[in-house]
This record gives sequence, C-alpha cells and structure tokens, in this order.
Amino acid sequence: MSDPIRVSEIFGPTIQGEGALIGVPTVFVRTGGCDYRCSWCDSLHAVDAEYRHEWMPMQAGAVMAEVARLSGGRPLLVTLSGGNPAIQPLGPLIEAGRAQGYRFAMETQGSVARDWFAALDMLVLSPKPPSSGMVVDWAAFEACVAASKGAETVLKIVIFDEADYQWAREVAGRYPDLPLVLQPGNHTPPPPGDDSAVVDHDGINDRMRWLVGRVTADGWYGARVLPQLHVTLWGNRRGV
Repeated sequence: MSDPIRVSEIFGPTIQGEGALIGVPTVFVRTGGCDYRCSWCDSLHAVDAEYRHEWMPMQAGAVMAEVARLSGGRPLLVTLSGGNPAIQPLGPLIEAGRAQGYRFAMETQGSVARDWFAALDMLVLSPKPPSSGMVVDWAAFEACVAASKGAETVLKIVIFDEADYQWAREVAGRYPDLPLVLQPGNHTPPPPGDDSAVVDHDGINDRMRWLVGRVTADGWYGARVLPQLHVTLWGNRRGV
C-alpha cells in the first residue's frame, strides 16, 4: 500500500481558472501542506496548519474513485493543486488515473523535484516573485525542470508590481525555451479562519491593464498575460 495523500479538497467538474489550460474542464485534487508561506497566498486552507484537521489522508485509489465519481466516469483533466502538491506522494494517483484515460496537470513553485513529474501531461512551474516574501532556491528549481522532461512544462509568474515585473524578465531570460504566462496578483488574504474571500476586483483589473501595457510597450511578445478566470467568476471561494 502506498503512502497516503493529504487531501484538502476534491471538487468539480469545473474549469481551470488560470494559466496555460485556462477554461479547460477539470476536476481539482487540492492537497494539504506547503513548504512556502507566500504573503499573498489565496489558498490558506490548504497551507496553514490551522486547517490541518480538515486534511484527509487518502490512498491513491480512494482519490481516483472520487475523481471518477465526480466526472461520471468520463475521463477529463485532473488538476493537482495545493498548497504544494509536490510534497505529496502523487505518483501512484497519476499512474492509476492515466490507466483510466485521465490527464493530469499540476502547478508547483519548483521547490521539490519528483521523478513522477515526467508522468504528468503538464507541469506548471510558478516561482514566487519578490512580493511573495519568499526566496527561490534555483538549484531546486533546476531539478524540477530536469525532472519534468516528458511533460509539457510551462512557466507562470504572478505580478503585483514593477519589482515583480523586472524579476519575471530575469527569470524568463533563464528559461527562454519554456512557454511563459504572466498573471496579475490577487488580493491580500483575510486572516486565518476568515472565509469571506474578499477580492479587490478593481485592483486586479488595474494590475491587469498595467501589466498588458508594460508587456506591449517592452515588446515582450513571448509572454502571455492571463487573468484568474475563477476569481472573476467566484472570487476566492473554495470548491469552485
């Protein structure tokens, strides 16, 4: 029996709300636990230890059974999210799901490399910019890039301000062969235990317009600027 996966929530079908697969129908498997604590994290219920009692240890087969139930047994994209899903033993889940025709995409900050990255259909590597308050371990990030060979690998960077933008330019220069998505930053999260999920839509839209203007003025034509569609539709509510 494989090690259990700490699951924060499984929900869907819905659409992927961000990144290279935006708009694609998917079921989400959100794991609990993270080795980062970003200042603007919008998924604290899958990160903060205060919510640990909500995280359910589940075997890969049980997770896959719930995905199949939600999807009516019709294979679709499964999005592995967190927290940082790379700290969970997801290899057996990916193997079981792909045997049933499901596809798998995962987003991680690139702090922990796993050999099962190569079994993903898409790996989104999202290094955290200065506004997050975190510092990227580039050796660990390089290991994640190397481990993802076989999966379609995409770079995604959240942008809040000019410092983030300039940092993103530098990161993109490190990885010119990776497709790049830029995403305007979301809200400052409410205190732990507050599920009001307040979203500053005006602020997000202002950042989106500013970011589009910066990219086009600089002729940075290799970057795609995309919003968080799910935030536009539902704010930061859980389970959508």
